[in-house]
Amino acid sequence: MGEVLLKADNIDKHFGITHALDHVSLTFGKGEIHALIGENGSGKSTLTSCLTGIYQKDSGTFTLEGKEITAKNQVEANHQGVAIVVQEMGTLSGLTVAENIFLGNENDFISHGIKNTSAMNKKAQEYLDSYGFNYIDATRAIDDYNFEERKLIEIVKSTYFNPKVLVVDETTTALGQKGREELFKVMHKIRDEGNCVIFISHDLEEVIEQADNISVLRDGVMIGSISKAEATTDKLKQMMVGREIGENYYRTDYGEKISDEVVISVKNVTVKGQIEDLSLELHKGEILGIGGLSECGMHEVGKAIFGASYFREGSVTLGDGTPINSIPDAIKHSMAYASKDRDNESLVINDTIGENICLPSLEDLKRNGILRSKNMKAFAEKYAAQMSTKMTGVDQFVSALSGGNKQKVVLARWIGKDSDLIILDSPTRGIDVKVKADIYAMMNDMRKNGKSIIMISEEIMELLGMADRILIMKDGKINGEFFRSESLKDTDLINNMI
Repeated sequence: MGEVLLKADNIDKHFGITHALDHVSLTFGKGEIHALIGENGSGKSTLTSCLTGIYQKDSGTFTLEGKEITAKNQVEANHQGVAIVVQEMGTLSGLTVAENIFLGNENDFISHGIKNTSAMNKKAQEYLDSYGFNYIDATRAIDDYNFEERKLIEIVKSTYFNPKVLVVDETTTALGQKGREELFKVMHKIRDEGNCVIFISHDLEEVIEQADNISVLRDGVMIGSISKAEATTDKLKQMMVGREIGENYYRTDYGEKISDEVVISVKNVTVKGQIEDLSLELHKGEILGIGGLSECGMHEVGKAIFGASYFREGSVTLGDGTPINSIPDAIKHSMAYASKDRDNESLVINDTIGENICLPSLEDLKRNGILRSKNMKAFAEKYAAQMSTKMTGVDQFVSALSGGNKQKVVLARWIGKDSDLIILDSPTRGIDVKVKADIYAMMNDMRKNGKSIIMISEEIMELLGMADRILIMKDGKINGEFFRSESLKDTDLINNMI
């Protein structure tokens, strides 16, 4: 590492009885991409949240270019030269693209008490165009754009003022290949200008490829740092979890016959601009993988099947012919859906872990028509523990959890419901290697117990490793079907994606 740019010295942070950061000290150099890794709840997002004003540290100091910095919010952090692109949605609905980019800095466009909206729009469009995002219109509502496009807008928002330090917190999990390439270009530009990128990711191969140095946190404690040259995935896993982790997360069986029993039939389903004339069947005890590039339409498939698409045409029926036209229909008939967009579609963020886990099972938890808090708490504790959720208790608010622990709550909710048909969209997004193995084992057990799973994933190895059958989508249509086989390669899938 060259000259020190940023120093974190003895940073300490508690959340109730949880010691999230235990006197963590780290240095970040000028002109480097410095990866920060660890299991869910290890403290990496807490550390960077303290740096960027999202949380307030209990003690310790951050020093940037020899000067101590403190920020009470993200706007203050920006003014001090520090920016963050978060894992979940970091833009605000109800505003335009330009208003989101300049949120907190509107005064730059106010003269004599009047905001010059046209000047703001013009400047925002100039920034978007300079990043190559000229297909995004600064004057349009942010809600007109999808999850990935909003992340690209957020990248512009976080970097247009040339920050000294950019934190990229699990952002790649929200992006497809094209979006990742755009983000990496921005990261490299910041590094090449002599500044620093703090890069948080669970994709260890991506970390080794992009980072110059890598630091590991475990349970809020700094474990150590290694250079790119020293790093291997096995070495990093061992530092993260304190022991060796084998590579065998995936299924090892091949050649098992898929049941002939159809549990759901999708016929000629169209969602304008996203899915076109889609037909598929899911069988009892089958894991059906659906993959493709990010904008191929696959993420809309889960919503359409679960009855969550407003303008769906075509039919979705159970094996006995029962139609599924709404979310209540789906839940009533033992279906579950975990969206890629956790915060907005899978969880009630400003509610407790317990309430979230119990929500789909409220009718089942009633005794003589009465819901008892004691029963709800026991139910929530059982399934939160089954997913190894790191929390102070089930009365903790979901908003206080790390991204990976939020995902555990989503899965705990549907395991508790004991649904027969589960739609999982990006089930291991933002999940560490240890919990990823647990989720794969859970899916395999469900399959063996006759549950049926639709797994939507942008991760090719996940599709190859877990699915009985894989459908590859392109431009809203199915462009290839593959059956589980030891000889099936990633290139077979990729050729049908592009």
